[in-house]
Amino acid sequence: MTAFIGLSGGIGSGKSTVSKLLAELGATIVDADALVHEMQAAGQPMLEEIRAAFGDEVIRADGSLDRAALGAIVFRDPDQRKVLEKIVQPPVVAEMARRARVAIDAGEPMVVMDIPLLFEGYRSGTGSAAANQYDATVCVWVPVEVQIERTMERDGCDRGEAERRVAAQMPIDEKRALADHVIDNSGTAEETRKQVEALYAELTGG
Repeated sequence: MTAFIGLSGGIGSGKSTVSKLLAELGATIVDADALVHEMQAAGQPMLEEIRAAFGDEVIRADGSLDRAALGAIVFRDPDQRKVLEKIVQPPVVAEMARRARVAIDAGEPMVVMDIPLLFEGYRSGTGSAAANQYDATVCVWVPVEVQIERTMERDGCDRGEAERRVAAQMPIDEKRALADHVIDNSGTAEETRKQVEALYAELTGG
């Protein structure tokens, strides 16, 4: 029987690292961010909806989405963020559900729905969190200061911008409290790996 898992964390928490480790162990990953990138590619209907809502300034000269420009808008304005979510969420949720069903029907040992806003969805009763009945939810956790430092390093932004991006999300400690399982990713890579291996074995019975 397939273990159906919801995976999330906060910006800079290392959720992608945990997702990759689960994939190495045999899990099928349905990655919301990767799917969003697919559906926002040049020529896709979603990109045209974004252009209509936010203007040509979020579109690069080559017709692709300028994610930095769009992020600068939505991270500063909750109302604009809601506009973007209404454009992105319904088609992405539907496609994620379809891909998960294919993997479950194929008898994969674990299907992981990798969703940045998983716990926000639980709180609001929207999105894939509301649509799916997970066997377990997992939060990848680090202290807030680590989130800020990693966001600065990853995105090349200053501390003020990193703090705004962290503050735009549900606090990671609240996500931790909502999760069935927590991966503490504030230690060494080996410590994280051991936690992920133990979690995989527990949830798959292997």
